[in-house]
Amino acid sequence: MPDKLLPFTRSKLEEIVRAYPTPFHIYDEKGIRANARALKSAFSWAEGFCEYFAVKACPNPHIVRIMMEEGFGADCSSMAELVLCEKLGLTGERIMFTSNDTPSAEYVKAKKLGAIINLDDITHIDFLQKHAGLPDLLSFRYNPGRLREGNAIIGTPEQAKYGFTREQLMTGYAIARDKGVKRFGLHAMIASNELSLDYHLETARLLFDLVAEITREVGIRIEFVNLGGGFGIPYKPGQAAIDWQALGKGVRDVYDEKVRARGLHPLRLCMESGRAIMGPYGWLVTRVLHLKHTYKDFVGVDACMANLMRPAIYGAYHHITVVGKDTAPADHAYDVTGSLCENNDKFAIDRMLPRIDEGDLVVIHDTGAHGHAMGFNYNGKLRSAELLLAPDGSVRQIRRAETIDDYFATVEFPRV
Repeated sequence: MPDKLLPFTRSKLEEIVRAYPTPFHIYDEKGIRANARALKSAFSWAEGFCEYFAVKACPNPHIVRIMMEEGFGADCSSMAELVLCEKLGLTGERIMFTSNDTPSAEYVKAKKLGAIINLDDITHIDFLQKHAGLPDLLSFRYNPGRLREGNAIIGTPEQAKYGFTREQLMTGYAIARDKGVKRFGLHAMIASNELSLDYHLETARLLFDLVAEITREVGIRIEFVNLGGGFGIPYKPGQAAIDWQALGKGVRDVYDEKVRARGLHPLRLCMESGRAIMGPYGWLVTRVLHLKHTYKDFVGVDACMANLMRPAIYGAYHHITVVGKDTAPADHAYDVTGSLCENNDKFAIDRMLPRIDEGDLVVIHDTGAHGHAMGFNYNGKLRSAELLLAPDGSVRQIRRAETIDDYFATVEFPRV
């Protein structure tokens, strides 16, 4: 991806902002659907393959509906995400419930919906049994510790709060088997935003080897392996996206070597990608309010880290386009900032951009996943609207912007 492109022209964007005030997130339905179909095609060889879209990446019912229409399930991690799926008619084993430090009510809800429950800790076997009862199908999340490298976002596996150790896996499967569980799955999510194809193939190799060990040591059949998510996207110009076809072929080769050759076929495969499905197809549109010149040059926009917190908490790079100045030389160094009372409220630091003027429209790229979803209300900031750009070029609002009344709706004011 040598360039970071937009799915709309300048004139189209100006038309949109006349109808919907900035800031807002906008998503490209055509791109989302094409990407979803490319992933499914890459794994068409794997019977029963299912991508469980990570709802946390973009928990909007219109987006989840698109995923359903493309044949995806949903990976949920909270009560609200389960209810969102229920309201859309998505239930049963099309839901994978993967959570941690889970309240009992959420296990009860997941079991009622017939979701696949993917446990994060060995103690949760008894906890689940006590509060919801054990289902026929149970999956466990594996943490390989020092056997595998992590990365900056999710941390090194041995420092991460997620998952069973290998020893706990063996014990946990035996406990579940003895308690009457009949069907079993295995899951791992070791890194986040990882672009290396080899990294993901090595994870598949590790999990397929582990299936053989579990089968041998515990005497149960693993029905499915969830390869997790963590597939990166090219946030920076010049980076290459993961080639779905290459990934599918690579996993097939590993499957033939590690699963089919050992007599463990069929083993259903699934994934829980969110970022790689949605991330490149969302943009945060904001307008320049102020230019400040002190020890540095600052561009103050009407969005803030409440609209997109990844740069502040991860130091994450998000490309920026100054609308109408695409061909102008990027010869000015700016910090692009929001208005929160926090000095890390910055979308970019020392970013080389064209000369910026008050009133310019600025588009921040790759916000389709973990953008609006991670919003918050610090400083009384109101969460923005979400818009969907349809394949025919029309735009509709799929979440309205919050209002002051929304902000105060849960507050009990003292009597004056």
